[in-house]
Amino acid sequence: MALKSDRSTLQTDISFFMNEAATRGGVVAHGSTAGSGASMDNGSAVVTYSADPSGKVPVGLLINDMVSIDLTRQHLNQHKDEVQKGGKVTLLTKGWVVSSSLDGTPAAGGLAYLGHSGNIATATYVAGVDGGGSSANIVGRFTSAVDQDGYAKVFIDLPNTNS
Repeated sequence: MALKSDRSTLQTDISFFMNEAATRGGVVAHGSTAGSGASMDNGSAVVTYSADPSGKVPVGLLINDMVSIDLTRQHLNQHKDEVQKGGKVTLLTKGWVVSSSLDGTPAAGGLAYLGHSGNIATATYVAGVDGGGSSANIVGRFTSAVDQDGYAKVFIDLPNTNS
């Protein structure tokens, strides 16, 4: 589990779809297509966990588990807030969470960046290489160090206005 239930949700966004199975707790970015206008029911407004975050725009932290199951044989687990692959997702854009989807060793007060594969990183990435880059992929700030279970508290503040 990448996301604990200990969180404060100040603002969420429900205007995006996700077309892959994924675990909650990571930061998603715009996919290869983006919606136009309000995009509330535009199927091309897709987010994804990016393998290479260089040049990607972070959108929010994934609150749902994305699953790919046969819905004729079983139901979605509502207690886990599961969403079928291809469905609408809930993204945290402002608030804090306790997540283990981390890349690096965060320190309290340090900046949090979009990392590879949805991880929350302690440094920026340029073409898959750690270091340098623009501040456009800042997703928030770490408010704690990593605990003994590998979780850290991070404040998410998107959209980023630091660039």
